[in-house]
Parts: sequence; C-alpha cells; structure tokens
Amino acid sequence: MILPYDLMARLQNGFMARLKRLPVPHTTQNLAVLSILLRNGFVSNVTRGTITDADPNKWQEASEPHRRIWVDLKYRDDLPVLSKAEVVSKPSKRIHMSPDDVRRICSGQMANFVKPLGMGEVAVLRLGGGNQVRWLEAREALEKGVGGEILCRMR
Repeated sequence: MILPYDLMARLQNGFMARLKRLPVPHTTQNLAVLSILLRNGFVSNVTRGTITDADPNKWQEASEPHRRIWVDLKYRDDLPVLSKAEVVSKPSKRIHMSPDDVRRICSGQMANFVKPLGMGEVAVLRLGGGNQVRWLEAREALEKGVGGEILCRMR
C-alpha cells in the first residue's frame, strides 16, 4: 500500500516553490486524492503524462515507472489555494471512522482524536480493502452513510 505522505509533501513543496505544474507518481490512490482536490477547487487540472511532459497519448505508450500524473497548481492573489496538507492516519496509528464519527467531524465535533473540519477544509477517507478500495471526501461519505480510514486533510 502506498502512503499519502509523498503526495502531500510534493503538493506542499510545489506550492512553496510557486510551481505552475507538478508531476507526481502515477498510482490509483494519488489519482483518487487529486480528483477530490480538483472537485473541491484546490488544483486547476489533473492530466496523465510521462516524466517529461503532460501528454496523455505518450502516457499510453510509456512503461509503468515512467508514468506520471501532472497537476496544475492553483493560486489566488499570488497565494496558494492549498495552504496546508497533512496526513491523519499513519502506519503506527491507523484511524478508522464509523459513519457516526464522520458525521461528528463534519458537524464541528471531535471524533477519534481527529479535530473537526473547518470551513473550506477537506478530508479524504479510504473505504474497503483488497481490490474494492475507493476514496471519498468526508462530506461525500457522510451523504452515503459510510465510514472508513481517514487518510489526510487539506485546507
């Protein structure tokens, strides 16, 4: 299982360096987390590509180690839209949330030592296991009435 540390660090470093476009390793988890960030307006575009450029046609021909996801970072008034990204569930302490715990953090209460989500903040949950893994934003999980492992949060 690939941990979200690498993605969070790459995003924060890219924003601090004021990069316009950033390549990250192509994994299913990275693609799912980045699509959640895209839907919530933290990044402006997500494209598949290779190490050298963001061309989806070249992605099809590239071998697995050379595949990348290219992220267009978003700025407002010369400030990064994503100000902080942190990992919540760690290998040493996994944090699983029931649907009731998800409701609590979305409504402003603490649950399982996880602080509540603030305005404009997003949390990513991993649901399922094995081949049936999917990722949802906390508010989407609340609407569907499901719980899971809380991976990371961004604001």
